[in-house]
Amino acid sequence: MHKQSVTAEDVARRAGVSRAVVSRALSNNGSISPATRERVLQVAEELGYQVNFLAQGLNRRRSHLIGVIVSRINDPFRSSLLDGLLSEIQRNGFQALVTEIRSEQELAETLRHFTQFRVSGVIVTSGKPPEALVNECVQQHIPVVGINRQPDIPGVDYVCADNASGAVLAAEQLVNSGCKHFGWLNNHASTWAGRMRGEAFHQALLERAVNVEQNLVSLLCAEEGYEGGWQAAAAVEQIPEGIFCANAQLACGFLDGMRQRGKHAPQDFQLIGFDNTPQTAQYSYRLTTLNQDVAEISRLALAHLLERARTPSQPSRTSWVKVNMIHRHTSISLT
Repeated sequence: MHKQSVTAEDVARRAGVSRAVVSRALSNNGSISPATRERVLQVAEELGYQVNFLAQGLNRRRSHLIGVIVSRINDPFRSSLLDGLLSEIQRNGFQALVTEIRSEQELAETLRHFTQFRVSGVIVTSGKPPEALVNECVQQHIPVVGINRQPDIPGVDYVCADNASGAVLAAEQLVNSGCKHFGWLNNHASTWAGRMRGEAFHQALLERAVNVEQNLVSLLCAEEGYEGGWQAAAAVEQIPEGIFCANAQLACGFLDGMRQRGKHAPQDFQLIGFDNTPQTAQYSYRLTTLNQDVAEISRLALAHLLERARTPSQPSRTSWVKVNMIHRHTSISLT
């Protein structure tokens, strides 16, 4: 029996109870003995049955909802990405069901709830979903797309900014403008994308004959975002000439922290961020940064969902979205 065709009547028949008893057992509401509830739940799990919260009034197997999983929505880039996704979802005739998570456990719970709502697809922008739950989605023909996530789960498609090429652009800018000593700014609990940017920056400097053992320092901070950048600025003793940051918020915090010490870019150091959030273009920052094309990331995420819905068995694929350098005040112009 295919999981997507399992009904409450199938569960009732297998468990030897009425349809009403199944409803009470699965909703944990109404009078029912613990033994009966346990038997119904066990049968439901064996059959792969999920409660369909939107079943009433729907004559189709899928809702017009697309689940979107986010975290730290107060981060400017994540907020911009969510805005782009919402626009693209609505443009394609769907509605978004957005949930903010704070832990991997909440991610698992949210993914299970999305299957119960019979969403038409799931977009994961934060965290790494448990492979077992993703497989559940795949078995129920619910496509899953990860954005800026590590591409390592079969049956899932990914859309990622081209972190490696962005790091190369940063290295080229700093090396070609005369920097000899470099810094990489990130936080200890970095995302996969952040770690990838750092590794690519290290490799790009090596390829440009930089002795990274002597001339590249990692500025790792305990806090995320703006606060982490401020802390890094306060802690660094010898300021590197050229600094590449894992994201824009770290860069803005670092700039302000350096100003507190009477140091400014580009006179005392050069600084390059990643994300190109609206804040980075403000006059007080004017940050040189790598730009992520949020509109293209959002477009590809929806395209992958719709394509996998049409052909569920196709191989997983990853689309890398080109990034470009936005030159502003915190780096020396090479033109």
